Amino acid sequence: MAITLKAARVNQNLNQKEAAKLLGISVKTLQNYEAGSSFPDVPIIEKMERTYHVKYADLIFLPHNNA
Repeated sequence: MAITLKAARVNQNLNQKEAAKLLGISVKTLQNYEAGSSFPDVPIIEKMERTYHVKYADLIFLPHNNA
């Protein structure tokens, strides 16, 4: 089942500050990932899988829209 990064976080009842702390990143970085402004590297993706209890293949990373 495909799920957005934000939905995966919300499903774990985490706000951005809590999730960022668990992932070892800043809130701004997490906001950028959720907005599609930047993309996490493999170690962060692996932490997301564990923290959000989802597989990478099920995560939807929204593309940045330059329009």
